[in-house]
Amino acid sequence: MALELRQQLKLSQQLVMTPQLQQAIRLLQLSRLELVESVQQELLENPLLEEVTEEERPGSDLVEDRAKGSEEEAAMRRELMKTAEWDDYIGDFASTTRQAAGRDYEVGEEDAGFEGRLASQPTLAGHLAWQISLSGFTERQRGIAEAIVGNVNAMGYLQSTVEEIARQAQCGVEEVEKVLYAVQRFDPVGIAARTPQECLLTQLEVYQCTDPVLLEMVRNHLEDLEQKRYKLLAKHFDITLEDIKEYLEIIQTLDPVPGSHFTASEPEYVSPDAFVYKYDGDFVIVLNEEGLPKLQLSPYYMEEMGRPGKDREYLRDKMRSAQWLMKSLYQRQRTLYKVLESLVKFQRGFFEEGVSKLRPLILKDVADDIGMHESTVSRITTRKYVATEHGIYELKFFFNSSLELDDGSSVGSESVKALIRKIVAEENSKKPVSDEKVVELLKERLQVNIARRTVAKYRTVMGIESSSKRRAVL
Repeated sequence: MALELRQQLKLSQQLVMTPQLQQAIRLLQLSRLELVESVQQELLENPLLEEVTEEERPGSDLVEDRAKGSEEEAAMRRELMKTAEWDDYIGDFASTTRQAAGRDYEVGEEDAGFEGRLASQPTLAGHLAWQISLSGFTERQRGIAEAIVGNVNAMGYLQSTVEEIARQAQCGVEEVEKVLYAVQRFDPVGIAARTPQECLLTQLEVYQCTDPVLLEMVRNHLEDLEQKRYKLLAKHFDITLEDIKEYLEIIQTLDPVPGSHFTASEPEYVSPDAFVYKYDGDFVIVLNEEGLPKLQLSPYYMEEMGRPGKDREYLRDKMRSAQWLMKSLYQRQRTLYKVLESLVKFQRGFFEEGVSKLRPLILKDVADDIGMHESTVSRITTRKYVATEHGIYELKFFFNSSLELDDGSSVGSESVKALIRKIVAEENSKKPVSDEKVVELLKERLQVNIARRTVAKYRTVMGIESSSKRRAVL
């Protein structure tokens, strides 16, 4: 078949994502801290952007003085650009003078930045490596210890067998056992254990607990303790339930997961994007503007744009970029305010009384109410927080599924979860409430028809154990 070139006309529609539109969408889904960081980065890269350090106060004299001062400052800048010797200028106004530049000195802690005062979180591997370097190991033993540490998982348990470590370190099994015995007595005690029993027994040995009943209980009856078979254990060891309780208290002071202290995630601190206050019977929304830079176009560079020069096109591009950023920031705050207004309208019961009055809500409800697309509502509610009388909540929290009531109305799933949590908190620990009983209580208090398996699912999501495991036998 011969190849040939053809021209063909085709009419079609397609969505073109301009860089400005992409920036606006990106700003919508940024959290408050990420937004501040993004604006600060733009301030560094765009000379047309300036941060307003203080607002203009009312008073004609002050405004005139400010305008006059700005004109004098602009004239001084232009004169400086023409006549200044840059070496002298930098030497006089740099943060480090020429006299101090050649002199080494230490910055005191009070003069250091905030980041310079923070210590990095130690890792488990680094903590163990530090102890290996301070131990009395020989070079050969140090290599074995490093091989052992390299095979310890995040929970602090040894993943490989002694034989595998011996092959890795090219040594005998007896040498590995000897070094492993020493490593297990590092801090945290019980690290590099192969089983939970070995981990706990190592801690009991270090803490000099020699009670044979306690050691036997840890060695062979941990499963019975987990399943709360206390009467069986009391009969087996010929002791009372009070003795079992004392042994259990000792075991609970031990750490079955010694590596957990190094794998725990750092607490996440959030700053609310808005505050909702109740005033005179109605709710007032106040956006949190603290820390957000107030932007304006640089008067100096705006004046330079009116003069002929090869940098005019560059400055025009930067001016358009700065204007679009300022417009996008305004649009972001306006969208956030409109979404919060809609949430307050739909979830007024929550803002009045709390989580128990949270009603079912989906993104489409809010999107239809404010005349925006669901994707816009989804982006603006991602990692955004609001401070209310009942605590700080993510905006996503207000969207939840519904459960049917007897009267044909519906209730939010979060309200049901809150009531389940309250029922469990108020129960008698010796007679915990079963899932079937929770179903009856929900029917009585909320008139909601809910299956037992749904209660079990909600309980699991909230990290609440079953009634058999919540029962306090002792």
